[in-house]
Amino acid sequence: MVRRTLTLRLFLRLLPVLALAAALPWAFAYWINHGWMLAALSVAILLALMWWSLHRALAPLRALFRALAGSVNTYRDGEFNFGVHWESRDEVGDLVRAHSALGEVLRQQRQELAQRELLLDTMVQNTPVAMVLWAEGGDGLARVVYANLAARKLLNDGRKLEGQRLESVLEGLPAELREAVARGGDSLFGVSPEGAEDDAGEEVYHLSRRRFTLNGRHHELLLLRLLTPELRRQEVQTWKKVIRVISHELNNSLAPIASLAHSGAELVRRGRHERLAEVFSTIEDRARHLEGFIRGYARFAKLPQPQLQAVDWEDFLARLQRQIGFELDGMAADLRARVDPAQMEQALLNLLKNAHEAGEEAGNTQVQVRLRRLPGWTRLEVLDRGPGMNEAVLQNALLPFYSTKRNGTGLGLALTREIVEAHGDRLSLQNRADGGLCVAVMLPEQ
Repeated sequence: MVRRTLTLRLFLRLLPVLALAAALPWAFAYWINHGWMLAALSVAILLALMWWSLHRALAPLRALFRALAGSVNTYRDGEFNFGVHWESRDEVGDLVRAHSALGEVLRQQRQELAQRELLLDTMVQNTPVAMVLWAEGGDGLARVVYANLAARKLLNDGRKLEGQRLESVLEGLPAELREAVARGGDSLFGVSPEGAEDDAGEEVYHLSRRRFTLNGRHHELLLLRLLTPELRRQEVQTWKKVIRVISHELNNSLAPIASLAHSGAELVRRGRHERLAEVFSTIEDRARHLEGFIRGYARFAKLPQPQLQAVDWEDFLARLQRQIGFELDGMAADLRARVDPAQMEQALLNLLKNAHEAGEEAGNTQVQVRLRRLPGWTRLEVLDRGPGMNEAVLQNALLPFYSTKRNGTGLGLALTREIVEAHGDRLSLQNRADGGLCVAVMLPEQ
């Protein structure tokens, strides 16, 4: 039906042309008998009429094609408000309607993209993280391409940064910040206010610097975040937790001591001296427990810098084995390290003690120490056959004051981690496939 409609419309538009074409032979035959000049003139007139009729018949289609070409050009230029209207139900009408539907889809996509760009720009501009993007200009100098509000406020007193040389922007900044930018990568650093004599007012920042290619040009992105308020909140939370742990431990020790002292006084008053030895022994036990608790906190808080010296692993582990039992798996004779012997001994004693306690809980006290040589590293593992750790405990086990034991202080593994990291080493925990826990210390090869 649609094709018949289009054929009929074209036929009606071309009907004058067809009529002239049909009349042309008759006119030529008629005039040929009256002279060649008149025949030629008649043919020329008929051809002109045919061309004019054909041109007039196809004029709407030519206008439509020009409109479609113009709309395509506007789409290419990013403008989607141009529309084409054509009243027909033939193939040309289908083409126009499909073209209009395409324009509507492009308009909607452009609007959604504009809304997303607006949302992204709003988020980037109002984030507390200072963001600076720069690229090398035509003069070979790095210039700022983009900077959000936080970057303007932090680096340029709120003024615009785009177009400025990166070198001139960094000139007026603190030396600590310039050094962190020069190092690149990720880093934490502190900036002390001018005139400050201590670190009380130090501001702590996290810096991240990344390189990437955008539109064929090399760009660098700098992210700078002020961590001081967050660290202060964490510090307050840590102190609250410390106070709760200390209060709990003091109450657990002082309350029995006070009760026993009162009981001892009552026994003395009644003249029943035979039970005083038991009372005094219990008081001594609780006092020594409290002394050990305080000593553990003091050791964690006052851990000195390690005094590194060359250590023979075979002798070191043999001396450690005389203090607490374990099986040695691996050859230690040809392995050397530079560590603080006293601190590393304390760290490994903590790990071995935990391994024995975990094994006793599971009914298997087998504890192993394994040494392995890796490229650039020596890996020391403490292995037990205990119940292992669930995911939550694994994530928090190395945090200070975190403990799953009833009377634990949460300082054993934290102190071990502090000692290991002070040596430039790494500490990790993972469950063993066949049961138990593996605590690994990675020591850089000396």
